[in-house]
Amino acid sequence: MTDTDTTTRAADWSAWQESWDRQQEWYMPDREERFRIMLDMVEALVGPAPRVLDLACGTGSITARLLARFPDATSTGVDLDPALLAIAEGTFAGDERVSFVTADLKDPDWQAKLPYDSYDAVLTATALHWLHREPLAALYGQVAELVRDGGVFMNADHMIDESTPRINAAERAQRHARMDQAKARGALDWAEWWRLAGEDPVLAGPTARRFEIYGEHADGDMPSPEWHARVLREQGFGEARPVWCSPSDTLMLAVK
Repeated sequence: MTDTDTTTRAADWSAWQESWDRQQEWYMPDREERFRIMLDMVEALVGPAPRVLDLACGTGSITARLLARFPDATSTGVDLDPALLAIAEGTFAGDERVSFVTADLKDPDWQAKLPYDSYDAVLTATALHWLHREPLAALYGQVAELVRDGGVFMNADHMIDESTPRINAAERAQRHARMDQAKARGALDWAEWWRLAGEDPVLAGPTARRFEIYGEHADGDMPSPEWHARVLREQGFGEARPVWCSPSDTLMLAVK
């Protein structure tokens, strides 16, 4: 491979990272705010050089922000999606602070694939809503085993309080109206982003394998913040509560 080829390939990964961020921001305009608070809490509770597990890491969005803010941090990204992992691995190729593991979080032995037995922080965002309550509770127990005493787990995701149906309906209607406006201005939605990934010569194969694994997008239960906090305590964390929320999403922080 020539130097020109290498540069072109790197630029492609950068472009795919940017495209993924814009697509995610179409759904979550406050996405960067949740990442900022997440890293604030990492620094406050475990310091500026943490060993981090980026859980259901996707393209490595958390890892990128972690290392930009804390250059002495290390990150292990774990995911099953071959297309998103291809982008992550291409982005961080050659960075000794970062490693990636292919694993299914529904596999009871997925932790055995990790390079470390414990982490200062386990972080995840907009991923675990794919799981229903029972497998999510089991995953929380597995995560509790990986977090060292005094370490943290944070999950930023859709968490719906079903006791407020009118608030939920109004928020959803407003959010979708704004998404429609952004899409009319050219924003990519989930389906369109994946269509383009499937047409890319490098990502076409991994994208096809991704849809063989997952099929089309399907959500889990998305229980309330109160459910998450209670289950995290039941599964081994000493404290758990929201540290940030929007009308639809919550950043849940648990301390071992």
